[in-house]
Amino acid sequence: MTIFHHRIGALLCCVALGACGGHTAPGAARDPHDVQATAPGAAVCVQPSATQNAVGAQATNAVRSSAGLPPVRPNMLLAQVAAEHACDMAGRGLMTHRGSKSSGPGPRVKARGYAPLLTAENIAAGPFDLSRVLSEWNASQGHRDNITIPHVRDYGIGHAIGADGKTRFWAAVYAAPK
Repeated sequence: MTIFHHRIGALLCCVALGACGGHTAPGAARDPHDVQATAPGAAVCVQPSATQNAVGAQATNAVRSSAGLPPVRPNMLLAQVAAEHACDMAGRGLMTHRGSKSSGPGPRVKARGYAPLLTAENIAAGPFDLSRVLSEWNASQGHRDNITIPHVRDYGIGHAIGADGKTRFWAAVYAAPK
């Protein structure tokens, strides 16, 4: 898995090209790019909304348009996958691309029935709302690299709140169907 790690002010962000191979078994050693953002504990898992997903796709499409790329479509299945991963991260207090039961976004979307040609994921943890996270990702070259993958056609975003009640864990999934 290719990983870029960025610290933007108090916002912790990370991106991965999830189409890369290599499955890591649950319980395996943590990735050196993982960030313990808050203590583990009971997370508030937030159901993704079509409105939030559309706003995310619109911000993503602004960047894609300026790069001469076709738009992405908001996809609620990908939003659900993103929200579930955000909830998993929030419960562990850990910003990571590795799920409790998966090695990255590819296996997560496949498990939900999406047949990807490729997947990519942006993640973040911090006390920020949707607008701020999208703005930070769009301003960060590493995150823009995922946003501007030419083959990407579908998009989903979700978040959860950590046990501290203020740290939001965000995940955005970018995918291209086979």
